[in-house]
Amino acid sequence: MDSAYEGDETRRLAQELGYTPVAPPNPKRLAPWEYDKVVYRRRNEIERLFRRLKGYRRVFSRYDKLDVLFAGFIVFALIFEALRFSVNTP
Repeated sequence: MDSAYEGDETRRLAQELGYTPVAPPNPKRLAPWEYDKVVYRRRNEIERLFRRLKGYRRVFSRYDKLDVLFAGFIVFALIFEALRFSVNTP
């Protein structure tokens, strides 16, 4: 969940489906809840990874017709991102 979906009904539905919502509550809520900040931070890292993957046109436009080729290019893009990240990290 993201903070845009932190409403009571959405939160209750996620819990009924067996998910643990980690969205932070709106600061103006009268009864805010506790959330795991570490898990929320990790979720944000995954969201940023998907944003970087969508920067590749083949991933964004689903250019490949075969699932195997699409999955292979995603693996290639992930390797490229990991190498780019390791080079830029001191």
